[in-house]
Amino acid sequence: MPQYLMSVWFEDDDDGEFDLTDPDLVRTEAQIDALNEEMTAQGVWVFAGGLEPAYTATVVRSNAGVTSMTDGPYAESKEQMGGFWVIDVADLDAAIWWAGKAASACERRIEVRPIEG
Repeated sequence: MPQYLMSVWFEDDDDGEFDLTDPDLVRTEAQIDALNEEMTAQGVWVFAGGLEPAYTATVVRSNAGVTSMTDGPYAESKEQMGGFWVIDVADLDAAIWWAGKAASACERRIEVRPIEG
């Protein structure tokens, strides 16, 4: 079966620090945990992960064998990827169905993209 990347997008309008006692965060974390358990039980879950804030990124480039690095995210955008799932499902329709559940669980926009293979 094909694999799909479901990436979680959010507006990077905070400092990346999270109050782990915030009721909204506690609720969404529980919803995401429940979704991960459901995906695992259905055999579609391959891998998932939350990302540290975009300001922790390092961009590495290579030009004519010379490697350079810059701090911060590659895209200078207010919207940044905050996490992802890799799922293994029958087709794009199934991936979109799971993305709807993911968007509901994490209360964020989800981008679905097929993985080459």
